[in-house]
Amino acid sequence: MKILNQNVKVHGALLAVGLIYGANYSIAKAPMPELISPFGFILIRVAAATLIFWIIDAFSEKESIKYPRDYMSLLKCAVFGVAANQLLFFNGLSMTSTISASIIMTTNPIIVLIASYLILHEPATKMKIAGVFMGSMGAILLILRNDVSWTEGSFLGDVLIFMNATSYGIYLILVKPLMRRYKPMTIIKWIFLIGLIMIIPIGIKDVFVVNWSTMPLSGWTSIIYVIIFTTVLAYLLNMWALKFVSPTVVSYYIYLQPLFATLVAVVFLDEIPGTNILLFAAMIFVGVYLVSKK
Repeated sequence: MKILNQNVKVHGALLAVGLIYGANYSIAKAPMPELISPFGFILIRVAAATLIFWIIDAFSEKESIKYPRDYMSLLKCAVFGVAANQLLFFNGLSMTSTISASIIMTTNPIIVLIASYLILHEPATKMKIAGVFMGSMGAILLILRNDVSWTEGSFLGDVLIFMNATSYGIYLILVKPLMRRYKPMTIIKWIFLIGLIMIIPIGIKDVFVVNWSTMPLSGWTSIIYVIIFTTVLAYLLNMWALKFVSPTVVSYYIYLQPLFATLVAVVFLDEIPGTNILLFAAMIFVGVYLVSKK
């Protein structure tokens, strides 16, 4: 029963992350680049999140880094999980459409599955491969169920989104060994601080050219959402989940993002859920079961 309750909590946390990221495509894209440049947005996001993480840690039980080699691991996690990951995603999203970005991001679990096999030596079982394949097909078919325009995107933006998917996948692999030795907050406060140091020279100029006095409410709402939900909450939930499940399972939940976007349309836009939507959703959840099953 204890293991069952833990599994429910882990998958509940990953469901919440999928919902947060699913909404993030449209919310994060809204103020860019008219109100704020991608580089400026990233610096504000990382700086605010870093401050929040260190404040939370100040009221928690202190934990120091035990081994010097772990600082190098934290540096690598900061590069792939914060600096490169966010610079690539925000710049790519500003150049391409949310449809293109969401489809390209479905490659992330495939990348993680391969990297887990090569780096962590996790077995790429037939069930995991089948689950990832079924989930990717369900997510892509769900995105493409309506007529979509491909003219909004750009090749460079699509390439940057793919590089972002790869970078985040590598981060999930690199951070997993650290989770066996440290608390999530200990790891995340350090990788964000190191990532912030990397991003400051890139984004500082763009922050100062923003006309903050004329920033509309929608712009502030986007910034606050990205800081509180997409960054602080989503990173913490993912880090906590990694203590109990493999990086492949964590990355798999990206397939729920288009499903949540569809559910929002059903609830708020009176879209009628056809049998095709139910079929694609079933494919995604069957995939969750196959990937998660020991």
